[in-house]
Amino acid sequence: MTHTVRRAQAADVPAVKAVTDAAYRHYIDRIGVVPAPMEADHGAEVAAGKVYVVDGERGGAPAVIGLVVIEPREDHLFLDSVAVHPDAHGQGVGRRLLAFVDEHARVLGLPEVRLYTNAMMWENQELYPRYGYEVVERRTDGLYDRIHYRKRLSAAPPA
Repeated sequence: MTHTVRRAQAADVPAVKAVTDAAYRHYIDRIGVVPAPMEADHGAEVAAGKVYVVDGERGGAPAVIGLVVIEPREDHLFLDSVAVHPDAHGQGVGRRLLAFVDEHARVLGLPEVRLYTNAMMWENQELYPRYGYEVVERRTDGLYDRIHYRKRLSAAPPA
């Protein structure tokens, strides 16, 4: 199945919140705080053009099934959040979203993508290196113990 990524619209804000909450909720007990993406102002992020979504089906009805929140910076593209609804796991949605982030950074002429994940989200520490990310540092930002990553991009996508 081909997953098309599109820029989120104002009408998508409730779905963006629902997918984000569903994707991150299970981490609350593990990390002891609400994950930062769940606390985001989704309306403001969508209005600012930072959110891109993938449509699919949930429960037989059309729905947003995944999303990324990205922000161009001077020397990199910051990947603030990746969320895939648990009902859509195993469909390649996350892989498609990460490929989109790389493509978008290249279009913008940015040489790398940066992100961070909570140190207690150990699944991500196994996932991101498989997609070319390397650990830059670990540091505490307020309530969050974060591992920072970067992915240096080649001028063209791999063949």
